[in-house]
Amino acid sequence: MNDVADAGPRLRPRVEGGREEEILDATVEVLAELGYDRLTMDAVATAAKASKATLYRRWTTKAELVVDAISRAKGCPVPNDIDTGSLRGDLISMSCGEGGFTSEMPLSVMAGLLTALHRDEDLQKAFKQNFLAPRVAVTTRVYERAVRRGEIGADVDVELLSQTLPALVVHHAFVLGIEPTDDLILRVIDHVILPAARGSQAS
Repeated sequence: MNDVADAGPRLRPRVEGGREEEILDATVEVLAELGYDRLTMDAVATAAKASKATLYRRWTTKAELVVDAISRAKGCPVPNDIDTGSLRGDLISMSCGEGGFTSEMPLSVMAGLLTALHRDEDLQKAFKQNFLAPRVAVTTRVYERAVRRGEIGADVDVELLSQTLPALVVHHAFVLGIEPTDDLILRVIDHVILPAARGSQAS
């Protein structure tokens, strides 16, 4: 977990003005239409009415471009100052707000991307650095503060606990095919995460 959080994305030159947002929007559209495997830099350049040279100045590979596009669509950079004063409040703020689990992103897009992760090393690397790392870092800080506040029992496996909410959301989304909702997030927090956090302190 910490290895992913410590990894940092390589800095690349920005595309001027609003062109970068237009290119990222076009990337999501092409990704939804063609899927990751069939997506090409040419297709994105055509959809965005940009030159391929413009794309390659900012993104070395299509993996970097695609991960930047879904990161932006899911709210990236994620806020790094979530601190409501309680574990429950932090988890709700992190999971239900902009960039959280309920942010709009077609299931077909994310499902196709997760499938491609298993066979594309460039995509794995970009996904870990640019998408997962900032989110893992925020989650780690949320749970570290909860430990310091005494909200988590001394006998609790904090790393495993921190993975429970995203694991259940992924199960609902990509195994059951059910779009995550705020209600689902609250149910998991109130009936799974918080009782488990108390550990042997639970009555």
